[in-house]
Amino acid sequence: MLMSALTPLSDLEARDEFVARHIGVDAADEGRMLSAIGAASRAALVDAIVPRSIARGSAMSLPPAVPEAQALSELKSLAARNRVLRSHIGQGYYGTHTPTVILRNVLENPSWYTAYTPYQAEISQGRMEALVNFQTMVCDLTGMAIANASMLDEATAAAEAMTLAARVGKSKSSTFFVADDVLPQTLEVVRTRARPLGMTVVTGPADQAGQTDCFAALFQYPGVNGQVRDLRPLTEAVHARGALAVVAADLLALTLLTPPGEQGADIVVGTTQRFGMPMGNGGPHAAYMATRDDFKRSLPGRLVGVSVDAHGAPAYRLALQTREQHIRREKATSNICTAQVLPAVVASMYAVYHGPQGLKRIAQRVASFTAVLAQGLASLGWATTHDTAFDTLEVRTGEQTEALLAAAVAAGMNLRRASASTVGISLDETTTREHVQALWQVFAQGRPLPSWDTAEKGVAPLIPQALRRTSPYLTHPVFNTHHSETEMLRYLRSLSDKDLALDRTMIPLGSCTMKLNATSEMIPITWPEFAHIHPFAPQDQLQGYVQLNEQLCAWLSQATGYAGISLQPNAGSQGEYAGLLIIQAYHEARGQGHRNICLIPESAHGTNPASAQMAGMQVVVTKCDADGNVDLDDLRAKCEQHSERLACVMITYPSTYGVFETRVKELCELVHAHGGRVYVDGANMNALVGVAAPGEFGGDVSHLNLHKTFCIPHGGGGPGVGPVCVVADLVPFLPAHRSAGLGSEAQVGAVSAAPLGNAAVLPISWMYMRMMGAEGLKAATETAILSANYIAARLDGPYELHFSSNVPGIKGGGVAHECILDLRPLKESSGITAEDVAKRLIDYGFHAPTLSFPVAGTLMVEPTESESLAELDRFVEAMLAIREEIAKVERGEWPREDNPLKNAPHTAESLLKAEWNHAYTREEAAYPLASLRRQKYWPPVGRVDNVYGDRNLFCSCVPLSEYQ
Repeated sequence: MLMSALTPLSDLEARDEFVARHIGVDAADEGRMLSAIGAASRAALVDAIVPRSIARGSAMSLPPAVPEAQALSELKSLAARNRVLRSHIGQGYYGTHTPTVILRNVLENPSWYTAYTPYQAEISQGRMEALVNFQTMVCDLTGMAIANASMLDEATAAAEAMTLAARVGKSKSSTFFVADDVLPQTLEVVRTRARPLGMTVVTGPADQAGQTDCFAALFQYPGVNGQVRDLRPLTEAVHARGALAVVAADLLALTLLTPPGEQGADIVVGTTQRFGMPMGNGGPHAAYMATRDDFKRSLPGRLVGVSVDAHGAPAYRLALQTREQHIRREKATSNICTAQVLPAVVASMYAVYHGPQGLKRIAQRVASFTAVLAQGLASLGWATTHDTAFDTLEVRTGEQTEALLAAAVAAGMNLRRASASTVGISLDETTTREHVQALWQVFAQGRPLPSWDTAEKGVAPLIPQALRRTSPYLTHPVFNTHHSETEMLRYLRSLSDKDLALDRTMIPLGSCTMKLNATSEMIPITWPEFAHIHPFAPQDQLQGYVQLNEQLCAWLSQATGYAGISLQPNAGSQGEYAGLLIIQAYHEARGQGHRNICLIPESAHGTNPASAQMAGMQVVVTKCDADGNVDLDDLRAKCEQHSERLACVMITYPSTYGVFETRVKELCELVHAHGGRVYVDGANMNALVGVAAPGEFGGDVSHLNLHKTFCIPHGGGGPGVGPVCVVADLVPFLPAHRSAGLGSEAQVGAVSAAPLGNAAVLPISWMYMRMMGAEGLKAATETAILSANYIAARLDGPYELHFSSNVPGIKGGGVAHECILDLRPLKESSGITAEDVAKRLIDYGFHAPTLSFPVAGTLMVEPTESESLAELDRFVEAMLAIREEIAKVERGEWPREDNPLKNAPHTAESLLKAEWNHAYTREEAAYPLASLRRQKYWPPVGRVDNVYGDRNLFCSCVPLSEYQ
């Protein structure tokens, strides 16, 4: 009897098994795809499309891939290096309880975290209802007229408020006043933002604001030291000088305090972190901005409004200034692209679950414990700097400051070093009697502890009677209905059922890279060792995060070819902005601060010119040729024209048009020859990892989108992480965080509130890279290119491809990781627009590709490496079926204004109406492919009327009858 061949043990170990789970195409499928494209192999396809002049000379040096269980075990060991002490630091970050029904059904639920930004309103109604709840919550608690659907963090929200005030205010001053009890990280970010815009930041006691010639003043409510101050005299004094009043307010405190809107505030900002999102070493957390109604058309970020659909039913949509940078470009005052939607949903559902009474009870408990703590400290002989407080006390500790801080750490607690002679103590939702007792123990220094007897009878909070809130809030039924877990569970399910996310279907959005967000990557974000860490805890307690930062930066350096990386920017837009500040700082350090010209191709993403403007640069637009490449003749002319003032060029590679430009090295050399630096936008890095590295082919600076290429999920529009990557001579200028004692004076200032930005989601990218290894990451890139070319090959002919690399023998001509379908000729022949096709795809169960970007009248398709051939074919079949529907219109079988595309999407309700007066059948509307009978997504609303929504703006929860 012959023995069968033995399998090598290394094969059985399957150390790279995750690679096959992440990449959706197997070897057999790959062969069929290559046959359709006309390429001999995946490697041959990539070699033909990616210019050999930029190809990597050597493989990435990364640890070998490991299975999911081993990666989790390694990361758990790394996390264990963090020391989780009880935090009483405050300073904008607090302990909170995430209701488990929200933890499991939102934060850990792929139907919420894998969704995209709700630009396609009809398939995003659940997400947008949650965001309208968020906006309503913020408006109610702040007392303001309108609020947006979240900002990145409190510090950047304050910086955005500064530029908003400069834009909408009437003062001619260039000075922004910041009260000296504003959070220190906020002050640093504001200073970073103000400097390149020529604004002056002045700090001082809050009551000096009215004596300062400024265009706006920022106040903290309550202050970082805990003081609860009457805002009315401050806002009146500021207004008397023609300036605006900005207030950074604690939402939980506002359940008990008179809201800023009732005290004259013009703009209110803050964070919703303590509404159910763990501290996470700084993020992600949804910040907010609320303003007077006068400013609604200048409000940065996203705003969800209510319109009507084609049947007259109410429907949510993104309103007004959505992605204003794409419209105003270099005139934009904000480059915000990613928000913090998933944390905003958590915060809004926290308010829905607890309701007004539940929130008030939490706040009262915090305020009462604070008053009890103060009484006990007073009985022990300790005085506080202020006699008012909500949750924070600042204790006069004199020469005993360091001893008390050390004693607290020894007892498992962190206090805040407020000054050399004072210590801050902040309480929160998680505070218990035992915690107050432990604090007394530290300050008693061996003396008998205070008694609880008085507190048992009730204790008055340290909030002045005149500042106690009397106005109602959260009165809408949504905040007064879902308080049982059963009701909350069903409410969350009803909302997620309305949406399309990656757990249902491929999301083929060009430039967005909607790939797999693996469960093993997501698990660590809620580990206590990562989640319950304060960003300003002592560095020796953050060694797990320090190591995570070092390893991830080293791996990303291998992927990009850059020498140094900062993970601080908490969105791609912020990484982009940081990169330009670095270039600016480099020129200034060389005595060439006059270099301020930024060359940007006309095809560029809208955040590019917006970021350049924010960095104090002057944008000069360069042309593109007929193939979508940067016009090097025009670029050369602009370089020569502006040689003395040239700061940089900003390009996206592969280009925004989805092709590899063959002369990119020549472009880099040209700009360098004129003393400029090259910024390579990393939005399309999913076509480069392991294949080419911008730091090697001439790029000086890039930002990465970890929420694209490196698997952090989009979360319905955030969180994001946008690391900034630089070559060696720019490393000294990477963002510092001086308010946390980190960095040098040479470095640019902080661009985010926390030193490590959205630190809590960094384990996702760590897990991805650890499980994939160098070969797996390269295979992912090559498969992404393969999949895009497969779609291009299958649809070339029925549709017109807008740009390609014109590679001989490759059907479709060869594209990068995305392709553009040009529907403009079909509009001429049939009246069908790209938007009609996008809406019709909903009937087929698909999220539409990117609509009319970068070219109006087109669809940009990016399949990513995670989709199977079956899903790619399902999309192709849908697009071919839609092309045949268009042909029926072209042939006159269906009228131009009454066909399934013009009336898409079709709701179940519209198909069940007794009368059906259309030129096509109900079956053609609902089931254009037989496969849809097995699994059908029904959109909750018909096509949304955007014009109506902008003319009749409702952005908060109101009875439906008011906008019908």
